[in-house]
Amino acid sequence: MVYLPTHFAEHDPASLHTLMAEYPLGMLITLGGDGLSANHVPFIFESDHGERGRLIGHVARNNAVWHDHDPEREALVVFQSTQAYVSPNWYPTKPETHKAVPTWNYAVVHVYGQLIVHDDEKWVRGQSGKLTKIHEATQPDPWKMADAPREYIEMMLSNIVGIEIPVARMIGKFKANQNREIVDRAGAIAGLDATGDPGNVAMAEVMQEVLRRSGGA
Repeated sequence: MVYLPTHFAEHDPASLHTLMAEYPLGMLITLGGDGLSANHVPFIFESDHGERGRLIGHVARNNAVWHDHDPEREALVVFQSTQAYVSPNWYPTKPETHKAVPTWNYAVVHVYGQLIVHDDEKWVRGQSGKLTKIHEATQPDPWKMADAPREYIEMMLSNIVGIEIPVARMIGKFKANQNREIVDRAGAIAGLDATGDPGNVAMAEVMQEVLRRSGGA
């Protein structure tokens, strides 16, 4: 279970769903015969499936995770978005109190649920096609399965196995300086933004949105 101080808990479903859509490469953690296993899998989150939605993906047939996992234990998938180091020099209150230390901000979503295996060509084809359509959407001429020879696609599909995780619970942790005064949160946002680093700027945007939703700006 993730360490989750109350002020860092993110309960807004839309924010959690957006993070998973924008950073779909999840770390799938399972317990198997050799202990804990971690695999990096691009997932699709379907919010309209079941009570809490589901994750669908696929893994290589040679990957033992699809047949070597404890079916009695939940799998965990971790989605992480942007992250950044925060300098105490960015807090306006530092010169006054000097009660400030560095920290690291980040935003993550942890999804728990039973892992279901789909060793079925039709299911895998549908999942792979949907995944491709989502991520080819930005291309000027999107690639589709029909662009490759049928025999080749069939061979490639036979080498993967589908996985599904109905969501049992979803935990969001957006560590965005909520434990600091608003003036310090604004200072950290400005400091990250001023670096010009894309990752820092992205973290500043997350912090700004968290601050806005809390009524601070």
